[in-house]
Amino acid sequence: MPNVVPEVAVPDVDAAASGDSSFGRILVPVRSAGEAFETLTVAARICASASGLLRVFHVRVYDPPLRGEGRFYPETKAEAAAIADEALPVTWACGVRAVAAVADAPRTEIALAIARQAASWRADLIVMTRRPSSAFLRFLAGSIPDQVMRRSACPVLTVHPKPRADRHAGR
Repeated sequence: MPNVVPEVAVPDVDAAASGDSSFGRILVPVRSAGEAFETLTVAARICASASGLLRVFHVRVYDPPLRGEGRFYPETKAEAAAIADEALPVTWACGVRAVAAVADAPRTEIALAIARQAASWRADLIVMTRRPSSAFLRFLAGSIPDQVMRRSACPVLTVHPKPRADRHAGR
């Protein structure tokens, strides 16, 4: 069964369609295309209403070495580019112009890399997935969306993915 575009209420879509929207450039950070389906479709609907441009952004994380110099990357450059590229058809299916981008960052600076990408690309909005986690874990470690909200100069919209049982209920 093909993925169904989630029903999302987008405020002032009719006003935005006239070109008055300030959300002409939307950045969507993705960890994987499959996990970000709802987020991509929400961002695409907002972007389509503004006749804007969407940038799918993947952060290729690395860990510093324990000894010596260099970096350890869990994924290759090609794998990182493929993650961003796999997300593009979801946005194109919604009739939105979209491009992909990848940047490298230390594991502890993912949110900073997203905020920097948004600033350098002059994004009007960041739309990202908020994965469920306990308040205690968010208190201890924080979350990437929370960190992005604190570091970004533009608004950040978080989308909660549907529980896995709901996604597979129609099969």
